[in-house]
Amino acid sequence: MTAIASINPGLILILGALPIPLLPQAIRRLYLLALPALGFAAVYQLEPGTLVTMEAFGMTLELLQVDRLSLVWGYIFNIAAFLGFLFAWHDRDAVQQISAMIYAGAAIAAVFAGDLVTLFIYWELTGISSVFLIWASRTDAAYRCGMRYLLIQVSSGVILLSGTVAWYMLTGSIDFTHIGVDSLAGKLILLAFGIKCAFPLLHNWLQDSYPEATVTGTVILSAFTTKLAVYALARGFAGTEVLIYIGAVMAIFPVFYALIENDLRRLLAYALNNQLGFMVVGVGVGTELALNGTAAQAFSHILYKGLLFMTMGAVLFRTGTCKASELGGLFKSMPWTAGFCIIGAASMAFPLFAGFVSKSMIITAVAVEHHSMIWGALLFASVGVFLTCGLKLPYFTFFGQDSGHRVKEAPWNMLAAMGLTAFLCVFIGCYPAVLYDILPYPVDYKPYTSYHVIQQLQIMMFTALAFVILLTFRIFPTDSKSTNLDSDWFYRKAGPWAAKRLLGALGAMGKSIESALTQATTNTITVIKRHHGPEGMMAKTLHLSSMVVWVVAFLAFILLMDFVRGL
Repeated sequence: MTAIASINPGLILILGALPIPLLPQAIRRLYLLALPALGFAAVYQLEPGTLVTMEAFGMTLELLQVDRLSLVWGYIFNIAAFLGFLFAWHDRDAVQQISAMIYAGAAIAAVFAGDLVTLFIYWELTGISSVFLIWASRTDAAYRCGMRYLLIQVSSGVILLSGTVAWYMLTGSIDFTHIGVDSLAGKLILLAFGIKCAFPLLHNWLQDSYPEATVTGTVILSAFTTKLAVYALARGFAGTEVLIYIGAVMAIFPVFYALIENDLRRLLAYALNNQLGFMVVGVGVGTELALNGTAAQAFSHILYKGLLFMTMGAVLFRTGTCKASELGGLFKSMPWTAGFCIIGAASMAFPLFAGFVSKSMIITAVAVEHHSMIWGALLFASVGVFLTCGLKLPYFTFFGQDSGHRVKEAPWNMLAAMGLTAFLCVFIGCYPAVLYDILPYPVDYKPYTSYHVIQQLQIMMFTALAFVILLTFRIFPTDSKSTNLDSDWFYRKAGPWAAKRLLGALGAMGKSIESALTQATTNTITVIKRHHGPEGMMAKTLHLSSMVVWVVAFLAFILLMDFVRGL
């Protein structure tokens, strides 16, 4: 085993981030691209079955565990980091560069962690490092959003740690293998993974944070956190049936929000949630075909969703807005960006594009296992996400009513990053064997059957026809300046309102108690002063005759008591 093949590849990026601020800008840019390239080379050298351990605290930590599942994520995470840093070539912000590099490295390191303690360390590091990509926007809204994001990410880690401790007490092991939900420990760990995977009602940190990050930060964020959670689910909870239904809900409900969303980066965040639902369903089904589909979809999704975030980032960079109501007609000014956006949209489902050869594996696996309702739900979700991301996003941004923006095309580095990503989307769609060869299990699946191709084209064409009809008759949901209420309302608005009212009530109660105690103390002092003060009865000087009377009375009382006792 070579030296580079005996360390966790994520450490190359994590430790490599330390000298970034010391490097001149020209060298720094090349260095940022070199680190993920070196990380990819390190992953490529790893052999399934490689295991590097260390004894600590009476436990065996598996710092590096390699199998075919972890290799898929190792490859795509390094590719995503390279493309993300190329997209951010123009950015001189050292804080963003360092945090993004540590974030990507922590995600890579986590997928090669063989035990739950090591996973927890990198799990928390992804959350702590990535929040700086939100704060880098340097706005009040970004600061508040970053605090919410950090709270949720750290909470996920705390729950994971609690589940790990419970799992160790139950089994005496911290190995990160199949866990299941039969125990309290398993349920806690599933909850921790579900928070990062944006399960229903736990999802709003995603739509809250991604649109508030910087132009380049959103592209980086879209690649790692949620896909790391999908990997963790695939390793620890494959075949857990409840995930089938959770994933189906995840795939459906974001479509309705994306349909009415005006902020296009938030629209993409909802669509990202939709695509995660497909992956979670694949994990829940748990067959070899389903898990292969989950891994393939994660790989493809990082590429085409990253491409769409890049195009919207380029639009935001040039126009200063990402609101559909303020855009339109940008095809004239940014034709290359528009073309790449169309490729990203087509990559979700069209033949000859990446999503077609990966997502279909999950849908087929669901059909093979006779989950008819789930199969129908996924088809509906496919139509919905194509309607929003595939049609609404490019139309209202680059076509439609001209907004009057006359701007330059995106910088060369953004175009290069988008071009490389678009090439990979098309290449994988045309040559799926390249992707299938690295999947966890042997692949016996052919995506380009006449039935599948015709079915998919019919679905997409009828969706496009519906879109045109809705636009023609002006009944498509209009994009206007508005706020769409989601479950985050309970902790963003209702929670603070309730907390404010509760604190006000507690404050009033405290004042009442304080007033009552003050009054009682004052009354007590008044009584004491009345009897023991300078004018009180106990402070008066008694005459000698009075003292004699009291002494005689006291002696008489003692004699009486002695007489009674003698009887």
